[in-house]
Amino acid sequence: MARYTDEQCRICRREGQKLFLKGSRCYSDKCSISRRNYAPGQHGQKRAKLSEYGTQLREKQKTKSYYGVGEKQFRGYFEMASNKKGITGENLLQILESRLDNVVYRLGFGASRAQARQLVNHGQFAVNGQKVDIPSYLVKAGDVITVRENKKDNGAIKANIEVNSARPVPAWLELNNENLSGKVIRLASREDVDIPVEEHLIVELYSK
Repeated sequence: MARYTDEQCRICRREGQKLFLKGSRCYSDKCSISRRNYAPGQHGQKRAKLSEYGTQLREKQKTKSYYGVGEKQFRGYFEMASNKKGITGENLLQILESRLDNVVYRLGFGASRAQARQLVNHGQFAVNGQKVDIPSYLVKAGDVITVRENKKDNGAIKANIEVNSARPVPAWLELNNENLSGKVIRLASREDVDIPVEEHLIVELYSK
């Protein structure tokens, strides 16, 4: 899958808001939005007024960047959401929140979703006792995510837990710092999703 390899902070500047793609850096004075709150490039300071389509497209691109998902996979999630009962936009966000890399990040084991994705790829975690190294794995209510026994000395994970101790864990998850584990109490609802996105614009874009 194609992966964005340029500077992550350029994405936040393009969207004009923090997407928290760089972990602790986003909370410091080094954050690019704090220093240069305008789009990158030669004409970045001359923001053009977006059309209706442009607004919808930017909302989709922003959400993709936030969760680190490619276009093909994102469209697949949208089709999955539209086939479920309920509100399509809310279903889409629930599916994205259910990704294992996002859950690892939400529990505080990863400094950012990108790092959480890397940790999952490297086989650091198990779901219900079984090793899972697929970041896009969708968790279910009742699933228990643990740092694998032979990986519990991982310095990065320990450091992340310490740094993220002040960051609240979402109500739909339960964290056990002693066992380096977390449990999915229920799937995320719209009220649990704190990302700055208007999901109805994405639905309108794909419904054209």
